[in-house]
Amino acid sequence: MDKNDIKERFEQTTGKAAPLETNTVIVDKETGIEYLFHAAGYAGGLTVLMDKEGKPRINKDYQ
Repeated sequence: MDKNDIKERFEQTTGKAAPLETNTVIVDKETGIEYLFHAAGYAGGLTVLMDKEGKPRINKDYQ
């Protein structure tokens, strides 16, 4: 998957930034699954968001 494929497949839906810190929800346009990206300083992480049943959360626009 090249850079252009990634830009087409994933969409940033929400984001909140503070000095040296950011939280962003990203949606996979093919599956509708939501991911949380958190970055602070030089570190960052990406994780799938889960519903109350422990299943990957599907964005309401993709259900």
